[in-house]
Amino acid sequence: MIHRILILIWKELLAVLRDRRSRMSILLPPIIQLFIFTFAATLDVKNVPIGILNRDNGEQAFELVQRFHGAPVFSHIVYLQGVEEIAPFIDNQKGVMVVSIDEQFSRDIDAGKEANVQLILDGRKSNTAQIVVGYTSQIVTQFCVDLEAKVGITPENATLVNRIWFNPNILYYWYNISSLVATLSMLTCLIVTTQSVARERELGTFDQLLVSPLMPFEILIGKIVPGILIGAAEGSLMMCIGTLVLGVPFTGSLLLFFLSLFVFVSAISGVGLFISSLSSTQQQAMLGTFVFMMPSVLLSGFATPIENMPTWLQPITYGIPMRYMLIISKGLFLKALPASVVFQNIWPMAIIACFTIAGAGAFFKRRLQ
Repeated sequence: MIHRILILIWKELLAVLRDRRSRMSILLPPIIQLFIFTFAATLDVKNVPIGILNRDNGEQAFELVQRFHGAPVFSHIVYLQGVEEIAPFIDNQKGVMVVSIDEQFSRDIDAGKEANVQLILDGRKSNTAQIVVGYTSQIVTQFCVDLEAKVGITPENATLVNRIWFNPNILYYWYNISSLVATLSMLTCLIVTTQSVARERELGTFDQLLVSPLMPFEILIGKIVPGILIGAAEGSLMMCIGTLVLGVPFTGSLLLFFLSLFVFVSAISGVGLFISSLSSTQQQAMLGTFVFMMPSVLLSGFATPIENMPTWLQPITYGIPMRYMLIISKGLFLKALPASVVFQNIWPMAIIACFTIAGAGAFFKRRLQ
């Protein structure tokens, strides 16, 4: 029995690795995606174009405008000549924000009155707008502090000291790479597993499996194991590129990482075989892969925190294996996640793996009969 299973596993691996297109689709796209997502898919806000409408020729307004010039976040500043230019500037997405300083700004400051600065923001870029508001608030706050010191008013004796753990320089690609290890290994595992049965049907060799001495559970193991092996190898490759090439620290246990990765791709392989059993062609299997892939990524907490999702949607995320793998991957990469916390996230993936493989096996056996 074991010999027959090993022969089937070897046959599946050869079917994937001998085909040049399959080999390239497994190896090249994940590596390219790793580099693209690492540096392109970032929530860091840099080189933001903004507009400034300064209707005040006073010293204080000039000083505030110069502080925007000195901020590295704002790479391109456009000076508007009138209020009527604000709407076209925002509507045509020439900038994400307009800073409007009225005629009384310097006069109100010199008179000791409250002086206001108006910010007009592009709500279509909500995340960028919120971050830009934070940067602008820091600029205006520092301007007020320096102004108080200049006129002889001593500010309160309190300072805010930032201490950032795990990612001291706030490098977003550290977060990205640790998350992409799980995402790309899931994608590769799904592609390999979903194509297995569909490829057999297209090539006409599926009937040969039915008349072979292989039992249904042996066929099931032979179809799932190659996806697990290739998915785990892909995740290991992504981890090596992230640490050795891109310089992301790995502070946790390698043994726990590989154990978690094995359980994770096992759960995904069950899903992949289920999709493959439903599909008559490889094209249908590929479409099924993306139908499962997109909700999994969105509900895993990769793009947005799960806590920000509606309360009725959050329980669904407990059935997403990637939710737990992201916690483990980011934790082992950046903060030496303890083994107890790792196992707290491994056992839900193990349960999901049992259900997905058992469900795929039951459906697969029914399709064989």
